[in-house]
Amino acid sequence: MRFTLALVALALSVPLAAGPLTVIHAGRLLDVPGTAAKGPSTITVEDGRIVSVVAGHAPVPAGATLIDLKDRFVLPGLIDCHVHLDSDAGGEAALIEGVTEGPGMAALRAQWNGMKTLRAGFTTVRNLGDGSGATLALRDAVARGWVMGPRIIDAGRSISVTAGHMDATLSLADELHPAIDQSNLCDGADACRHAVRLQVRRGVDVIKIATTGGVNSRIGAGIGQQMFPDEAKAIVEAAHLAGKKVAVHAHGADGMNLALAAGADSIEHGTMLDDASVKLFLQTGAYYVPTLSTINGYKERLAKDPNAYPPAVLEKVKWRLSVTGKSLAKAVPAGVKIAFGTDAGVSKHGRNADEFELMVQFGMTPASAIAAATVNAADLLGLKDQVGALKPGMAADIIAVAGDPLSDVTALKTVAFVMKGGVVVR
Repeated sequence: MRFTLALVALALSVPLAAGPLTVIHAGRLLDVPGTAAKGPSTITVEDGRIVSVVAGHAPVPAGATLIDLKDRFVLPGLIDCHVHLDSDAGGEAALIEGVTEGPGMAALRAQWNGMKTLRAGFTTVRNLGDGSGATLALRDAVARGWVMGPRIIDAGRSISVTAGHMDATLSLADELHPAIDQSNLCDGADACRHAVRLQVRRGVDVIKIATTGGVNSRIGAGIGQQMFPDEAKAIVEAAHLAGKKVAVHAHGADGMNLALAAGADSIEHGTMLDDASVKLFLQTGAYYVPTLSTINGYKERLAKDPNAYPPAVLEKVKWRLSVTGKSLAKAVPAGVKIAFGTDAGVSKHGRNADEFELMVQFGMTPASAIAAATVNAADLLGLKDQVGALKPGMAADIIAVAGDPLSDVTALKTVAFVMKGGVVVR
Protein backbone atom coordinates (compact mmCIF):
# COMPACT_ATOMS: atom_id res chain seq x y z
CA MET A 1 0.00 0.00 0.00
CA ARG A 2 2.81 2.43 0.91
CA PHE A 3 4.53 1.74 -2.43
CA THR A 4 1.27 2.31 -4.33
CA LEU A 5 0.68 5.68 -2.63
CA ALA A 6 4.23 6.70 -3.45
CA LEU A 7 3.66 5.94 -7.13
CA VAL A 8 0.41 7.92 -7.16
CA ALA A 9 2.10 10.92 -5.53
CA LEU A 10 4.98 10.73 -8.00
CA ALA A 11 2.60 10.61 -10.96
CA LEU A 12 0.81 13.73 -9.75
CA SER A 13 4.07 15.55 -8.94
CA VAL A 14 2.82 16.02 -5.37
CA PRO A 15 5.49 16.08 -2.63
CA LEU A 16 5.49 13.18 -0.23
CA ALA A 17 5.64 14.05 3.45
CA ALA A 18 9.18 14.45 4.72
CA GLY A 19 10.42 12.06 7.40
CA PRO A 20 11.16 13.26 10.94
CA LEU A 21 14.91 13.54 10.37
CA THR A 22 17.04 13.23 7.24
CA VAL A 23 20.82 12.96 7.25
CA ILE A 24 22.83 13.68 4.08
CA HIS A 25 26.41 12.48 3.77
CA ALA A 26 28.18 14.67 1.18
CA GLY A 27 31.48 13.85 -0.52
CA ARG A 28 32.31 17.54 -1.01
CA LEU A 29 30.21 20.50 0.08
CA LEU A 30 29.87 24.09 -1.08
CA ASP A 31 27.59 25.26 1.71
CA VAL A 32 28.12 29.00 1.18
CA PRO A 33 29.04 29.85 -2.44
CA GLY A 34 31.78 32.42 -2.57
CA THR A 35 33.70 30.57 0.16
CA ALA A 36 35.93 27.52 -0.20
CA ALA A 37 34.37 24.11 -0.71
CA LYS A 38 34.59 21.63 2.16
CA GLY A 39 35.44 17.95 2.24
CA PRO A 40 33.23 15.15 3.56
CA SER A 41 30.32 16.70 5.44
CA THR A 42 26.99 15.91 7.04
CA ILE A 43 23.80 17.93 6.61
CA THR A 44 20.88 17.24 8.92
CA VAL A 45 17.39 18.20 7.77
CA GLU A 46 14.14 18.33 9.72
CA ASP A 47 10.72 19.73 8.80
CA GLY A 48 12.05 21.07 5.51
CA ARG A 49 14.89 23.07 7.06
CA ILE A 50 18.57 22.55 7.73
CA VAL A 51 19.30 21.73 11.36
CA SER A 52 23.08 21.45 11.17
CA VAL A 53 26.07 21.26 8.84
CA VAL A 54 29.14 19.52 10.29
CA ALA A 55 32.45 18.20 9.01
CA GLY A 56 32.84 14.48 8.35
CA HIS A 57 30.25 11.77 7.97
CA ALA A 58 28.48 11.86 11.31
CA PRO A 59 26.62 8.85 12.73
CA VAL A 60 22.98 8.56 11.70
CA PRO A 61 20.52 8.80 14.63
CA ALA A 62 18.10 5.94 15.12
CA GLY A 63 14.99 6.37 12.99
CA ALA A 64 16.56 8.95 10.69
CA THR A 65 16.71 8.57 6.92
CA LEU A 66 20.19 8.52 5.37
CA ILE A 67 20.84 9.95 1.90
CA ASP A 68 24.25 8.80 0.75
CA LEU A 69 25.93 11.39 -1.49
CA LYS A 70 29.50 10.49 -0.53
CA ASP A 71 30.50 10.33 -4.20
CA ARG A 72 28.84 13.64 -5.07
CA PHE A 73 29.55 17.37 -4.89
CA VAL A 74 26.73 18.97 -2.88
CA LEU A 75 25.64 22.61 -3.05
CA PRO A 76 22.56 24.79 -2.50
CA GLY A 77 19.59 24.62 -4.85
CA LEU A 78 20.10 26.97 -7.78
CA ILE A 79 18.08 30.14 -8.46
CA ASP A 80 17.06 31.49 -11.86
CA CYS A 81 16.07 35.16 -11.60
CA HIS A 82 14.44 35.40 -15.03
CA VAL A 83 12.06 32.78 -16.40
CA HIS A 84 8.68 32.63 -18.16
CA LEU A 85 7.22 29.30 -17.08
CA ASP A 86 3.98 29.54 -19.04
CA SER A 87 5.63 28.94 -22.43
CA ASP A 88 8.78 28.15 -24.35
CA ALA A 89 7.42 28.77 -27.82
CA GLY A 90 8.95 31.56 -29.88
CA GLY A 91 8.34 33.60 -33.00
CA GLU A 92 5.32 32.63 -35.07
CA ALA A 93 4.69 29.57 -32.87
CA ALA A 94 4.30 31.80 -29.82
CA LEU A 95 1.74 33.99 -31.61
CA ILE A 96 -0.30 30.93 -32.59
CA GLU A 97 -0.07 29.53 -29.07
CA GLY A 98 -1.26 32.82 -27.62
CA VAL A 99 -4.46 32.94 -29.66
CA THR A 100 -5.36 29.23 -29.68
CA GLU A 101 -4.80 28.23 -26.05
CA GLY A 102 -6.37 29.66 -22.91
CA PRO A 103 -5.31 30.26 -19.29
CA GLY A 104 -6.07 26.68 -18.26
CA MET A 105 -3.54 25.26 -20.69
CA ALA A 106 -1.06 27.99 -19.73
CA ALA A 107 -1.33 26.94 -16.07
CA LEU A 108 -0.73 23.27 -16.88
CA ARG A 109 2.17 24.18 -19.15
CA ALA A 110 3.65 26.36 -16.40
CA GLN A 111 3.58 23.42 -13.99
CA TRP A 112 5.12 21.14 -16.62
CA ASN A 113 7.91 23.63 -17.27
CA GLY A 114 8.29 24.24 -13.55
CA MET A 115 9.01 20.56 -13.00
CA LYS A 116 11.60 20.55 -15.80
CA THR A 117 13.24 23.48 -14.05
CA LEU A 118 13.11 21.90 -10.61
CA ARG A 119 14.53 18.59 -11.82
CA ALA A 120 17.40 20.56 -13.38
CA GLY A 121 18.36 21.74 -9.89
CA PHE A 122 16.68 25.15 -9.86
CA THR A 123 14.65 25.17 -6.67
CA THR A 124 13.70 28.87 -6.81
CA VAL A 125 12.78 31.03 -9.80
CA ARG A 126 11.63 34.58 -10.45
CA ASN A 127 8.93 34.53 -13.13
CA LEU A 128 9.07 37.86 -14.94
CA GLY A 129 5.74 38.13 -16.66
CA ASP A 130 2.91 36.14 -18.15
CA GLY A 131 -0.33 37.38 -19.60
CA SER A 132 -2.84 35.05 -17.96
CA GLY A 133 -1.98 34.78 -14.29
CA ALA A 134 -1.09 31.11 -14.74
CA THR A 135 2.18 31.39 -12.87
CA LEU A 136 0.67 33.41 -10.03
CA ALA A 137 -1.71 30.49 -9.54
CA LEU A 138 1.13 28.00 -9.76
CA ARG A 139 3.13 30.00 -7.19
CA ASP A 140 0.28 29.66 -4.71
CA ALA A 141 -0.42 26.00 -5.52
CA VAL A 142 3.25 25.12 -4.91
CA ALA A 143 3.29 27.08 -1.65
CA ARG A 144 0.18 25.21 -0.47
CA GLY A 145 1.71 21.85 -1.32
CA TRP A 146 -0.95 21.01 -3.90
CA VAL A 147 1.66 20.39 -6.61
CA MET A 148 5.41 20.17 -6.71
CA GLY A 149 7.44 22.89 -8.36
CA PRO A 150 10.14 25.44 -7.72
CA ARG A 151 9.61 28.26 -5.24
CA ILE A 152 8.25 31.12 -7.37
CA ILE A 153 8.65 34.87 -7.09
CA ASP A 154 6.17 36.26 -9.61
CA ALA A 155 5.75 39.57 -11.44
CA GLY A 156 2.27 39.09 -12.87
CA ARG A 157 1.97 41.08 -16.09
CA SER A 158 4.93 43.08 -17.32
CA ILE A 159 4.42 46.82 -17.78
CA SER A 160 5.39 48.96 -20.76
CA VAL A 161 4.16 51.94 -22.73
CA THR A 162 1.69 51.64 -25.59
CA ALA A 163 3.48 50.10 -28.61
CA GLY A 164 6.25 49.09 -26.20
CA HIS A 165 7.79 45.68 -25.70
CA MET A 166 4.93 44.37 -23.53
CA ASP A 167 2.10 45.52 -25.81
CA ALA A 168 0.28 42.29 -26.70
CA THR A 169 -1.59 43.94 -29.58
CA LEU A 170 1.57 44.38 -31.68
CA SER A 171 1.13 42.88 -35.17
CA LEU A 172 -2.53 41.97 -34.52
CA ALA A 173 -5.28 43.39 -36.70
CA ASP A 174 -6.82 46.57 -35.31
CA GLU A 175 -10.24 44.98 -34.90
CA LEU A 176 -8.76 42.42 -32.49
CA HIS A 177 -7.32 45.01 -30.09
CA PRO A 178 -10.48 45.47 -27.96
CA ALA A 179 -10.32 41.77 -27.05
CA ILE A 180 -6.79 42.10 -25.62
CA ASP A 181 -6.26 43.16 -22.00
CA GLN A 182 -4.13 46.29 -22.12
CA SER A 183 -4.15 47.14 -18.41
CA ASN A 184 -0.37 46.61 -18.31
CA LEU A 185 0.23 49.53 -20.70
CA CYS A 186 0.78 53.06 -19.45
CA ASP A 187 1.50 56.47 -20.94
CA GLY A 188 2.45 59.26 -18.56
CA ALA A 189 3.49 59.13 -14.92
CA ASP A 190 0.00 58.85 -13.41
CA ALA A 191 -1.02 56.01 -15.73
CA CYS A 192 2.22 54.21 -14.92
CA ARG A 193 1.60 54.45 -11.18
CA HIS A 194 -1.86 53.00 -11.80
CA ALA A 195 -0.43 50.11 -13.84
CA VAL A 196 1.88 49.20 -10.95
CA ARG A 197 -0.96 49.30 -8.45
CA LEU A 198 -3.07 46.99 -10.60
CA GLN A 199 -0.33 44.37 -10.37
CA VAL A 200 0.16 44.96 -6.64
CA ARG A 201 -3.58 44.40 -6.18
CA ARG A 202 -3.20 40.99 -7.86
CA GLY A 203 -0.66 40.00 -5.23
CA VAL A 204 2.56 40.02 -7.25
CA ASP A 205 5.95 39.74 -5.56
CA VAL A 206 7.92 42.02 -7.92
CA ILE A 207 7.22 44.54 -10.68
CA LYS A 208 8.61 43.97 -14.19
CA ILE A 209 8.80 46.83 -16.70
CA ALA A 210 10.33 47.49 -20.10
CA THR A 211 12.13 50.78 -20.71
CA THR A 212 13.43 49.75 -24.15
CA GLY A 213 12.32 47.76 -27.13
CA GLY A 214 12.79 44.02 -27.16
CA VAL A 215 14.11 41.39 -29.51
CA ASN A 216 10.88 39.39 -29.54
CA SER A 217 8.35 42.23 -29.75
CA ARG A 218 6.72 42.11 -33.14
CA ILE A 219 7.58 45.62 -34.26
CA GLY A 220 10.58 47.05 -36.08
CA ALA A 221 11.12 49.80 -33.50
CA GLY A 222 14.61 48.75 -32.43
CA ILE A 223 15.93 48.11 -28.93
CA GLY A 224 16.38 51.69 -27.74
CA GLN A 225 14.54 53.76 -25.13
CA GLN A 226 10.73 53.57 -25.18
CA MET A 227 9.81 55.06 -21.81
CA PHE A 228 10.30 58.62 -20.54
CA PRO A 229 12.25 59.23 -17.31
CA ASP A 230 9.17 60.48 -15.42
CA GLU A 231 7.28 57.30 -16.34
CA ALA A 232 10.09 55.03 -15.14
CA LYS A 233 10.51 57.10 -11.97
CA ALA A 234 6.78 56.90 -11.23
CA ILE A 235 6.82 53.11 -11.63
CA VAL A 236 9.81 52.62 -9.37
CA GLU A 237 8.45 54.93 -6.70
CA ALA A 238 5.01 53.30 -6.74
CA ALA A 239 6.53 49.81 -6.58
CA HIS A 240 8.93 50.68 -3.76
CA LEU A 241 6.10 52.37 -1.85
CA ALA A 242 4.29 49.01 -1.98
CA GLY A 243 7.44 47.12 -0.90
CA LYS A 244 8.09 45.62 -4.33
CA LYS A 245 11.40 45.52 -6.17
CA VAL A 246 11.54 46.49 -9.85
CA ALA A 247 13.10 44.34 -12.58
CA VAL A 248 13.71 46.20 -15.84
CA HIS A 249 13.88 44.75 -19.32
CA ALA A 250 16.43 46.94 -21.10
CA HIS A 251 18.73 46.39 -24.06
CA GLY A 252 19.83 49.87 -25.13
CA ALA A 253 22.05 51.88 -22.79
CA ASP A 254 19.67 54.85 -22.90
CA GLY A 255 16.74 52.92 -21.43
CA MET A 256 19.01 51.01 -19.08
CA ASN A 257 20.55 54.15 -17.64
CA LEU A 258 17.27 55.99 -17.12
CA ALA A 259 15.97 52.93 -15.23
CA LEU A 260 19.05 52.78 -13.03
CA ALA A 261 18.81 56.53 -12.36
CA ALA A 262 15.18 55.98 -11.37
CA GLY A 263 16.20 53.41 -8.74
CA ALA A 264 15.58 50.07 -10.48
CA ASP A 265 16.67 46.99 -8.53
CA SER A 266 17.83 44.91 -11.49
CA ILE A 267 18.48 45.26 -15.19
CA GLU A 268 17.53 42.25 -17.32
CA HIS A 269 19.53 41.60 -20.52
CA GLY A 270 21.50 44.88 -20.42
CA THR A 271 22.86 44.14 -23.85
CA MET A 272 24.40 47.54 -24.64
CA LEU A 273 25.89 48.42 -21.26
CA ASP A 274 28.22 51.45 -21.44
CA ASP A 275 30.56 53.30 -19.07
CA ALA A 276 27.68 55.37 -17.67
CA SER A 277 25.77 52.15 -17.00
CA VAL A 278 28.68 50.70 -15.04
CA LYS A 279 28.91 53.87 -12.95
CA LEU A 280 25.17 53.77 -12.21
CA PHE A 281 25.26 50.07 -11.29
CA LEU A 282 28.04 50.74 -8.80
CA GLN A 283 26.33 53.84 -7.38
CA THR A 284 22.92 52.23 -6.91
CA GLY A 285 23.90 48.65 -6.04
CA ALA A 286 21.50 47.28 -8.65
CA TYR A 287 22.02 43.78 -10.02
CA TYR A 288 22.76 42.90 -13.62
CA VAL A 289 20.98 39.76 -14.93
CA PRO A 290 22.61 38.95 -18.32
CA THR A 291 20.27 36.22 -19.75
CA LEU A 292 22.92 35.08 -22.23
CA SER A 293 21.36 31.72 -23.10
CA THR A 294 18.49 33.32 -25.01
CA ILE A 295 20.80 32.91 -27.99
CA ASN A 296 20.52 29.13 -27.67
CA GLY A 297 16.76 29.33 -28.17
CA TYR A 298 17.15 31.58 -31.20
CA LYS A 299 19.76 29.34 -32.82
CA GLU A 300 17.74 26.17 -32.26
CA ARG A 301 14.49 27.59 -33.66
CA LEU A 302 16.20 29.03 -36.72
CA ALA A 303 18.01 25.73 -37.35
CA LYS A 304 14.63 23.99 -37.49
CA ASP A 305 12.85 26.73 -39.43
CA PRO A 306 14.59 29.73 -41.05
CA ASN A 307 11.18 31.47 -41.04
CA ALA A 308 10.54 30.92 -37.34
CA TYR A 309 10.57 34.69 -36.77
CA PRO A 310 8.90 37.47 -38.77
CA PRO A 311 11.31 39.83 -40.55
CA ALA A 312 11.06 42.65 -37.96
CA VAL A 313 12.02 40.21 -35.20
CA LEU A 314 14.61 38.25 -37.19
CA GLU A 315 16.69 41.38 -37.73
CA LYS A 316 16.85 41.90 -33.95
CA VAL A 317 17.58 38.22 -33.31
CA LYS A 318 20.61 38.41 -35.58
CA TRP A 319 21.79 41.52 -33.75
CA ARG A 320 21.39 39.78 -30.37
CA LEU A 321 23.43 36.82 -31.58
CA SER A 322 26.24 39.15 -32.63
CA VAL A 323 26.58 41.14 -29.38
CA THR A 324 25.71 38.70 -26.58
CA GLY A 325 28.30 38.57 -23.81
CA LYS A 326 29.98 41.91 -24.49
CA SER A 327 28.19 43.66 -21.63
CA LEU A 328 29.03 40.91 -19.15
CA ALA A 329 32.68 41.10 -20.20
CA LYS A 330 32.56 44.80 -19.33
CA ALA A 331 30.57 44.45 -16.10
CA VAL A 332 32.59 41.71 -14.39
CA PRO A 333 35.99 43.44 -14.08
CA ALA A 334 34.21 46.65 -13.05
CA GLY A 335 32.66 44.92 -10.01
CA VAL A 336 29.00 45.13 -11.06
CA LYS A 337 26.85 42.74 -9.01
CA ILE A 338 25.69 39.81 -11.15
CA ALA A 339 22.66 37.59 -10.57
CA PHE A 340 21.89 34.49 -12.62
CA GLY A 341 18.98 34.56 -15.06
CA THR A 342 18.24 32.81 -18.33
CA ASP A 343 15.00 34.20 -19.78
CA ALA A 344 13.94 30.54 -20.05
CA GLY A 345 10.93 30.51 -22.28
CA VAL A 346 13.04 32.17 -24.95
CA SER A 347 15.53 29.36 -24.31
CA LYS A 348 14.23 25.95 -23.26
CA HIS A 349 13.03 25.19 -19.75
CA GLY A 350 15.05 22.55 -17.92
CA ARG A 351 18.26 23.65 -19.64
CA ASN A 352 18.79 26.65 -17.41
CA ALA A 353 22.30 25.53 -16.49
CA ASP A 354 23.45 26.24 -20.06
CA GLU A 355 23.77 29.83 -18.85
CA PHE A 356 26.74 28.92 -16.63
CA GLU A 357 28.91 27.97 -19.58
CA LEU A 358 28.25 31.30 -21.30
CA MET A 359 28.86 33.28 -18.10
CA VAL A 360 32.30 31.69 -17.79
CA GLN A 361 32.98 32.18 -21.50
CA PHE A 362 32.41 35.92 -21.10
CA GLY A 363 34.49 36.61 -18.03
CA MET A 364 33.19 34.96 -14.88
CA THR A 365 34.87 32.16 -12.96
CA PRO A 366 32.88 29.02 -12.16
CA ALA A 367 32.86 30.09 -8.50
CA SER A 368 31.45 33.54 -9.26
CA ALA A 369 28.88 32.12 -11.67
CA ILE A 370 27.67 29.71 -8.98
CA ALA A 371 27.52 32.57 -6.48
CA ALA A 372 25.42 34.51 -9.00
CA ALA A 373 22.92 31.62 -9.02
CA THR A 374 22.80 31.21 -5.25
CA VAL A 375 23.81 33.88 -2.72
CA ASN A 376 23.58 36.80 -5.17
CA ALA A 377 20.27 35.67 -6.64
CA ALA A 378 18.83 35.12 -3.17
CA ASP A 379 19.86 38.65 -2.21
CA LEU A 380 18.23 40.13 -5.31
CA LEU A 381 15.01 38.21 -4.63
CA GLY A 382 14.92 39.26 -0.98
CA LEU A 383 15.36 35.65 0.15
CA LYS A 384 18.95 35.61 1.43
CA ASP A 385 17.89 34.35 4.87
CA GLN A 386 15.94 31.47 3.33
CA VAL A 387 17.75 30.11 0.25
CA GLY A 388 21.03 30.34 -1.64
CA ALA A 389 23.22 28.77 1.04
CA LEU A 390 23.16 25.75 3.35
CA LYS A 391 23.02 27.08 6.89
CA PRO A 392 21.00 26.06 9.96
CA GLY A 393 17.50 27.48 9.75
CA MET A 394 17.50 27.88 5.98
CA ALA A 395 15.31 25.91 3.58
CA ALA A 396 16.67 22.47 2.76
CA ASP A 397 17.11 23.20 -0.95
CA ILE A 398 20.02 20.94 -1.86
CA ILE A 399 21.42 19.55 -5.11
CA ALA A 400 24.29 17.23 -5.98
CA VAL A 401 26.36 16.66 -9.12
CA ALA A 402 28.89 14.04 -10.11
CA GLY A 403 31.74 16.34 -11.11
CA ASP A 404 33.38 19.39 -9.57
CA PRO A 405 31.54 22.51 -10.80
CA LEU A 406 34.26 24.77 -9.38
CA SER A 407 36.67 23.40 -11.97
CA ASP A 408 34.16 22.57 -14.72
CA VAL A 409 30.92 24.53 -14.43
CA THR A 410 29.25 22.34 -17.07
CA ALA A 411 28.91 19.69 -14.34
CA LEU A 412 25.80 21.64 -13.32
CA LYS A 413 24.10 20.61 -16.57
CA THR A 414 23.61 17.11 -15.18
CA VAL A 415 22.15 17.21 -11.69
CA ALA A 416 22.10 13.85 -9.92
CA PHE A 417 20.03 14.78 -6.86
CA VAL A 418 17.50 17.48 -6.00
CA MET A 419 15.86 18.25 -2.67
CA LYS A 420 13.49 21.18 -2.27
CA GLY A 421 12.26 22.11 1.19
CA GLY A 422 13.38 18.77 2.58
CA VAL A 423 11.52 16.77 -0.09
CA VAL A 424 13.47 14.69 -2.59
CA VAL A 425 12.46 15.42 -6.17
CA ARG A 426 12.21 12.17 -8.10
